[in-house]
Amino acid sequence: MNSAVIVDAVRTPFGKRDGSFRDTHPQDLAAEPLEALRERNGFEPGTIEDVIYGCVSPVSEQGLNIGRLAPMVAGWGDVVPGVQLNRMCGSGQQAANFAAANVMAGQHDVLIAGGVEHMTRVPMGSDGDGLTDTYFDHFDELTTQGEGAERIAEHYGFTRSDLDGIAVDSQRRWKEAWDEGRYDDQVVPVETELEGEAIVVERDEHPRPGTDEETLANLPLSFREEGEGVHHPGNSSGIVDGSCALLITSEAAAEEHGWEPMARIVQTEVVGVDPVTMLRGPIPATENVLEKADMSVCDIDRFEVNEAFASVVAAWLEETGAPWEDVNVNGGAIAHGHPLGATGAMLLTKLAHELERTDQDTALSTMCIGFGQGIATIIERV
Repeated sequence: MNSAVIVDAVRTPFGKRDGSFRDTHPQDLAAEPLEALRERNGFEPGTIEDVIYGCVSPVSEQGLNIGRLAPMVAGWGDVVPGVQLNRMCGSGQQAANFAAANVMAGQHDVLIAGGVEHMTRVPMGSDGDGLTDTYFDHFDELTTQGEGAERIAEHYGFTRSDLDGIAVDSQRRWKEAWDEGRYDDQVVPVETELEGEAIVVERDEHPRPGTDEETLANLPLSFREEGEGVHHPGNSSGIVDGSCALLITSEAAAEEHGWEPMARIVQTEVVGVDPVTMLRGPIPATENVLEKADMSVCDIDRFEVNEAFASVVAAWLEETGAPWEDVNVNGGAIAHGHPLGATGAMLLTKLAHELERTDQDTALSTMCIGFGQGIATIIERV
């Protein structure tokens, strides 16, 4: 079996809702990391055998197979095929896992995987009109992700203060990482227009690095009445616009093109869980991917657990026993936001760069997914 390696990984800054990207078409946003990868690695478009892009709301401006349109909008002509996939919040990570599987199977040698979500121009939920009555022949209840997060908090007895502590850490860690330049090699500036004026977007717009627990304690709850819940905008992921892409190849192709790989994709996993609480997927996904790789939590140096809601991270920490100081060390989605289709690719991007920065060996990314799924990927530094 071939080895699949990450040669390079980049993302756009994440623009806040109605922020600097509000006049930017999603197709243009999707093209940005593709062109950045080409410029950084010096390949001709025809070298890329396929583009696999996650997008959770593939309708309206994000429709028509944005995975195919992105390289065309990037100016790559008509030779690069592309496909869009939707595993909800895990879409970008699934794109990378599928690319790795293709390379490992010997079907392709040079692929780009990633994702895009413009949550301002194509709001969350734009792709759904409800469920068939037949669904309720098999499942008694339909809940929101927010309600699922609340039920997880109830199950584990997490308090609002417990979750606000995670949120404050996320904001603080993002600021430290940004100020120290840890994001410099992975976040590429985007030239675009805003209200007819040319601008350059260089920085994530959602973080609030001055956040403290006192500030969070005064925010209204998002999903339940006061006194009955624990989640609010400050300890939940941010709605943002952004895209991300990874250049994934075989080791032989990397050597042939003179590329120095960052990391090897070791193992992947996807699981289904209860669609009512729906967000516990990262726990069995982590357990399963570690078992498949014959590894344990102690063998992993860095983790990314998507901060969709703070209770998801808290539950994962309690069940796995992983140390919080090794998890989301550069801040998470509570700080920089969660552009649904792009986030999973971004988590792997963060980990690949973090392993290089720290000279550590192994990392694991995992995410919760709507309607009850979980996804995980283990990578190791080359």
